[in-house]
Formats: sequence, C-alpha cells, structure tokens
Amino acid sequence: MAGVRGRFITFEGGEGAGKSTQVKRLAARLEAQGLEVVTTREPGGSPGAETIRDIVLKGAADRWSPVTETLLMYAARRDHIERVIEPALTRGAWVVCDRFADSTRAYQGAAGGTDPGLISALETHILQGVRPDLTLVFDLSPEVGLERAHARAGAEMRFESKGMAFHQRLRDGFRAIAAAEPERCAVIDAEAPMDAVEAAVWTAVSDRLVVHG
Repeated sequence: MAGVRGRFITFEGGEGAGKSTQVKRLAARLEAQGLEVVTTREPGGSPGAETIRDIVLKGAADRWSPVTETLLMYAARRDHIERVIEPALTRGAWVVCDRFADSTRAYQGAAGGTDPGLISALETHILQGVRPDLTLVFDLSPEVGLERAHARAGAEMRFESKGMAFHQRLRDGFRAIAAAEPERCAVIDAEAPMDAVEAAVWTAVSDRLVVHG
C-alpha cells in the first residue's frame, strides 16, 4: 500500500549457519504473498559497501584491528542504508538482509573486544533509527559452523581463520543479544535440516509480523 513503510528482517549468526540459503527461501515465500522483497547483505549490499567488503573479509586474520573493522563495517553500513535499505523501506518494500548491526556487536564487540560504547555511539549516529523489525539469530556450535564454512571455502575466509575461542565468544555474543531483546529477536536452531530451519523461520516471521500483500 502506498505510504506504508516496509518491514526490515535481518539474519544473524556465526560462520556456516546457512543464512544465505534461508534468506532466499524466505524472500520467495514473501514474494508469493504479493510483496516486493529486496534481499541484500552486509558487509556490502551497495556498490560502495561491496568495495569495503572486499578489503574487510580477505587477507590475514590480523589484517585489521577490531576497532578498525568496526569503523569499516559502519562506513559500509551507512552507504548501504542510504542507497538500498532506506529507499526500499520508504517505498513499502520488505528488506531481508544477511547480517546487519548485530554482527558488529558480536564480531567486533563480543568476540573482538571493541568497546561497546563505541559501537553503541556508531549505532546511534549511523543507523539513525533504521533498525530491524525482526532479527532471526541462527544458533549453532562453532565446531559445526566452521566445518561447514571450510567445506565451502573461498577467498572470504578471514574471520573463519580467527580460531575456535573467537567463534565461541561470537556465539555467546549473539545469544546475549537475543536474550536482551526477545521482542525483536527469534533464535533459530541452525543445526536442524534445511527444511526444518525454513519452517522455523517462516513461523517466526508469520507469528511476529503481519504478512500479506
């Protein structure tokens, strides 16, 4: 309906959680309801942000400090919001995004050690009220996630190489976010079969958001 702001759904979780596959499946189900759906990802999603993605996700594990990573992620995020997310929401489209601000909280904050105050300040000034209506937190053990991630190994393996302790802190970080904001976050068992994960995602979306064209 003209004038009605769209909905913003984000997928979060550690490496190898299967988010990308489920983003596509959810988008197809929403489109079947007659909705306009924009699928996107972070870091990236706009040409400028994709350029930043290329330098953040490649190279040695210690290529960037957690604080530098945080600033790079927020530079990419601002461009993504300005050029893709906000225009889509304004025209009434549903935006389904593979990662958003919670990933910075978890990766650079909980796992990397960046001061939460810096991250909160960046959220306030950069997001400017653009926040998810629903966040699906894909939870799985780091062992399973890294095994899956290495099975599909490509050039973007910088975070996968950070070690098991990093990835355990990462999982704990995402769980803490979900526990702190249960009205926004739904935890999904990402170790379940793909069809079961899809069903859990759809249940969360249809229970929490009004889905109709």
